[in-house]
Amino acid sequence: MKPAFSVICFTVLSGTGYGLVVWLALSTLLQRDPAVAMIGYPLAFIMISAGLLSSTLHLKSPARARFALSQWRTSWLSREGIAALLTFLPLLAVHWGLFVNGAHWHLAAVLAAIGSLATVFCTGMIYQTIRAVRAWATPMTSAAYLLAAFTGGGVFWLALQMTGGASVSTPAALIIGLALVGLMVIRHFWWRNLAAPSTSTVATATGLGGPGTVSLFERPHVTENWLTEEMGFRVARKHAARLRGISQLLTILPLAILLLVIMGAADMPLPATVIAVLFLTGTFLDRWLFFAEARHTVRLYYGASHA
Repeated sequence: MKPAFSVICFTVLSGTGYGLVVWLALSTLLQRDPAVAMIGYPLAFIMISAGLLSSTLHLKSPARARFALSQWRTSWLSREGIAALLTFLPLLAVHWGLFVNGAHWHLAAVLAAIGSLATVFCTGMIYQTIRAVRAWATPMTSAAYLLAAFTGGGVFWLALQMTGGASVSTPAALIIGLALVGLMVIRHFWWRNLAAPSTSTVATATGLGGPGTVSLFERPHVTENWLTEEMGFRVARKHAARLRGISQLLTILPLAILLLVIMGAADMPLPATVIAVLFLTGTFLDRWLFFAEARHTVRLYYGASHA
């Protein structure tokens, strides 16, 4: 499928921001440096807002935003939008407490963290429930989105802690472990896309496989259209392999540096903020491949042999 830059920005930036909110809420229970919250919450708010604003570009028309929120009974997209809006309420309350009252309102922080996890879960469920894309129709989709958000937000929280000189050995080990689990989940997606035998063919898509062999007689359209451009997008295998390697390097290298620093085997070779940005870049590439390597069933009606 053709990766939409607006959707990638939304899922990565907002997801990381939501993950950062969760870690900031947890840090209050761990009695971490409150100065980190003064920087972390505004940073998370900016990332979440930027991601949500970019997602509206995918609607093409602002008038569609109202309809995107009205189908909450059946649509995970509507539930995601409502959860995102509701999460702003406790998040704004946290900011009010920090910058107006000079206190950290723990209940508001916990509610913001719960709303953040709920929003990310709804985002994953949007793609998990798309049965036309075989690689997405698995519980690992929503799990991967939650892992990516929690790990990415944790790396940014860790960067803020290390910049302030705080001890972060235990949380850092947890973040690194989650990141490695996330990498295995992402690799599972790639395996399903590239190595798993196809279960969808022209015969299964049309339901005409019983009488004999089914083949395409003529394409539905003689020219390119929205379906062929959006759902028929294909990335060259050599380019996908190269991008996959770069994304893994940008994800593993920052974590390896952090692990060496935590173990005391090396000094900090790069600023913590640079490490966080490198990790975020790797997440962007991972998310781009998540869409680019997905095969939609509609491709079968335009000559594809499998989906």
